[in-house]
Amino acid sequence: QVQLVESGGGLVQAGGSLRLSCAASGRTFSTYAMGWFRQAPGKEREFVVTISPSGGNTYYANSVKGRFTNSRDNAKNTMYLQMDSLKPEDTAVYYCAAGVSYSARPNDYQYWGQGTQVTVSS
Repeated sequence: QVQLVESGGGLVQAGGSLRLSCAASGRTFSTYAMGWFRQAPGKEREFVVTISPSGGNTYYANSVKGRFTNSRDNAKNTMYLQMDSLKPEDTAVYYCAAGVSYSARPNDYQYWGQGTQVTVSS
């Protein structure tokens, strides 16, 4: 069982930056692939980035590539998402997730956080 808690969301102007954190409970964090997904009002949940258990591999959605940087610290059971050059279309609730597969598909993740709101004003 893994419990995930996101933090770091907020309101920022276009072009600004935010850093999200995802803190995990338990001693098995380093065995899970981790991902960030986001969901805007009236839209389906959208893949943002996934990172392998060791942190050696990261795969980004095209919409955030070059602007977002994902990392994890297995010693601290925490994953981070640095979001730069934010755009109004990045506005959404951001969720972190843990799963056994390094995947862009939400169904491959078994554990989810409660989400944190990111709002980018124009």
